[in-house]
Amino acid sequence: MNASLPFATDLSIRPEVVAFFDEPTNTISYIVRDPASTACAVIDSVMDIDYAAGRITYDGADKIIAFIKEKGWTLEWLIETHVHADHLSAAPYIQQKLGGKLGIGENITIVQDTFGKIFNEGTEFQRDGSQFDQLFSDGDRYKIGNLTAHVMHTPGHTPACMTHVIGNAAFVGDTLFMPDGGSARADFPGGDARTLYRSIQRVLALPRETRLFMCHDYGPNGRDIQWETSVGDEIDYNIHVGHGTSEDEFVKMREERDATLAMPKLIIPSLQVNMRAGQLPPEDEKGGTFFKVPVNKL
Repeated sequence: MNASLPFATDLSIRPEVVAFFDEPTNTISYIVRDPASTACAVIDSVMDIDYAAGRITYDGADKIIAFIKEKGWTLEWLIETHVHADHLSAAPYIQQKLGGKLGIGENITIVQDTFGKIFNEGTEFQRDGSQFDQLFSDGDRYKIGNLTAHVMHTPGHTPACMTHVIGNAAFVGDTLFMPDGGSARADFPGGDARTLYRSIQRVLALPRETRLFMCHDYGPNGRDIQWETSVGDEIDYNIHVGHGTSEDEFVKMREERDATLAMPKLIIPSLQVNMRAGQLPPEDEKGGTFFKVPVNKL
């Protein structure tokens, strides 16, 4: 076992991975299936929102649901790699249709505390992660049929970011992008570029042949959208952390780059939904649902 990893890897186990690309948010959701059974998990699902119209729909989630039903698979887990700031989770909608447990990293409580204050949620908003079925700690594991999934804490983008390693596949959330995309920003509340660099090194300590699956891709320089790479290719070619980039070099680059970035278009509704495990804010006394817009807080 590599000293920086809280578990041993087994590259002989190759789960089936089916990707679903959401073009409006450049998000990739995944179904991960145990090849020896019908058991599967859904990772980082997307709920559709027309923000200008204030309209929620579920077209993307319905495609995932239809696929699982058509295959006759059994959904055991809905996994959030972190509290996303650029799309809304459809996990509870899928869970209502197909079952399964909803899991996220235990530091969701830090995120809930931070953004509960920013959005002035009041004491009725629980900040203990109880909206989720499972809170994962570093080194935890869970089963998808016969598959053992390992959980690795990889903060820096957010405090609750986790990488899920399932056989020869690892789902890295926003810790890394494709080699020509580099890395995710680290300037959200609770983010930290130095912490992100160290988390990336944990991911890169996995065997070089490990398949890495991205949560986002933006097609740099006009190339086609991609979502699968390998640890080896990230080490050799990643424009932010490859070629032996030092921690101080990365921190300087990341902080300078983050200072130029605009806030994600959907950050305000995304955080209010995702810190609630994909649930919309509670209805008011007239049955209406509303998002809050904090002024000069983000």
